[in-house]
Amino acid sequence: MAPAAGRGPRGLWRACNWLMGAFFALAAFVQEDRLNTRSGLGPHFAEPLCTSLQVVYTIPATLTLLVGLNPLVTGNFIWKSVSAIHIILCGLWAISLAYNLLLHKKQNLLHEEEGRELFGLVIIAAWLGLCHSSSKAPGGGRIQLAIATTVALLPFISWVYIYINKEMRSSWPAHCKTVI
Repeated sequence: MAPAAGRGPRGLWRACNWLMGAFFALAAFVQEDRLNTRSGLGPHFAEPLCTSLQVVYTIPATLTLLVGLNPLVTGNFIWKSVSAIHIILCGLWAISLAYNLLLHKKQNLLHEEEGRELFGLVIIAAWLGLCHSSSKAPGGGRIQLAIATTVALLPFISWVYIYINKEMRSSWPAHCKTVI
């Protein structure tokens, strides 16, 4: 009976990682289209920024998919090192964006390009932090699993809400309307 009881939480943990891995991969994929269609960015600026944003999302996509395949990978030195460095870099970039938004915010945070990137960086750091802390008990406890399920579903629920809410989408730039 005990091994069967452990499959539920571990299976849910793996499913959450697969879902977040898919989200991060999708976020990396849409960066090129988003930056190429954004008004005011020339090709010399859009290309390096696009590449860096794709890397920012591709790294957690890869790390998270590895956790989905084998939750014990979070105990690996290379996995832990890469995720820790990525959490730190995302945190520093998020602080920079938050400071910039404090000084120059014109609209709702979700209407600002930097605001959406800030949320993306926070999700990356939170998810990798959650995975990082799971190395001793993959699947974690009930609280960690509840947090993981909530965080894994939040981006998809947000996208559905925004897709349904025509009023919110009508005020967005053209490149945001074509993402979904």
